[in-house]
Amino acid sequence: MTRATQTLSVALLATSLYLSLYLELIPLPAIAQKEIVPVLPFWFLVTFGAIILARLGWGIFTFNDCPDAHAEIVAEIELAKKDLRKLGVSVD
Repeated sequence: MTRATQTLSVALLATSLYLSLYLELIPLPAIAQKEIVPVLPFWFLVTFGAIILARLGWGIFTFNDCPDAHAEIVAEIELAKKDLRKLGVSVD
């Protein structure tokens, strides 16, 4: 199962569960049915946004922890400088 089909399956499952709650096919206490179920999509969006922001922050926090990528970029910069020097461009 690819990641896209897995994501789609989970999304359809969550949507069908929410619709069954919203349409009162699954019985809940009246207070939960009238005050909690209608705001579940907004709660999901806020939670999803918080998770995405946390992942973004963690990615920024650990950005310098890639020594292999750093070495590769430095090697590419040196190669580009050498090529530009052959063409007569001053790069220092």
